Amino acid sequence: MFAPITLLTKVYHPHLSFATNTLSALLLVAFASSAQAATSDSAVSGRFEEVAALCASQTQALPAESLKSLSANRLVIDCKRLQLKRYQAEQALHSRTVEQAARQQYLIYKARAWLDYASYQDTIDSRSIAETQALHAADTILQALLTSTEQNLALNPDIPTSSALMRPDLWAILTALKDSGGINYAPKELAFSEVGLIWAAADHCAHGSSQLGSRFTMADRWLEQARESYINVHDSKVNVALEQLINRYYKQYASLDPSDDSCHGQSFLAPIPDVDTL
Repeated sequence: MFAPITLLTKVYHPHLSFATNTLSALLLVAFASSAQAATSDSAVSGRFEEVAALCASQTQALPAESLKSLSANRLVIDCKRLQLKRYQAEQALHSRTVEQAARQQYLIYKARAWLDYASYQDTIDSRSIAETQALHAADTILQALLTSTEQNLALNPDIPTSSALMRPDLWAILTALKDSGGINYAPKELAFSEVGLIWAAADHCAHGSSQLGSRFTMADRWLEQARESYINVHDSKVNVALEQLINRYYKQYASLDPSDDSCHGQSFLAPIPDVDTL
């Protein structure tokens, strides 16, 4: 689980204001340059290096109290998005197995989804621990990618304390697909649906049933696309095994759905053994 960190109210700090304004300007230049077909790869790389250096220096220069503020979090979110973009561009130049490439894409998309969640929390000026947990989750993935230790990341990490395991039917599909190699066929869909389920449950705990529908519906659509991609490339025997695994996971997860719609996180149990080993 994530260690709780208290977010302070937004404060003005001259160093923070300068860093944010300068970073925003350089980000616009860097991304605009990368979008121009005539721009050379070396020039774009130089822009990214410049912004990355600014991210590191300005973030480190900020006082501790500013780094905990929501305004400083916006700077951190933008920096991490840039680091992900650079990492993804660099990885496109390397040859990897299908499984390695798919897992990296899954983690990149998952980190992006966590940063989107953190950005949303920052935009609505939330005082929830959810923003800190989303940033922590994104940073954990990013640092693992940058240090080539992504194999150490858990395939099914715990749900943070700001959320809960709601919609066990969707969680069962997600976990069964990941256990069955579904990441190879739908890395983006599985990454977005996973963070989407956590986001949807957290919103429900914070705002009630008015927030329940749309985000769960979006996660459901991502999962349906992932399921279809998997089914289309496998024979009937494999697909029947997937459905059996989904049913077993559902039975395991159904009792974990909080009856009082409260959020206290969730530690996942060990993967269900293959049907042939039961």
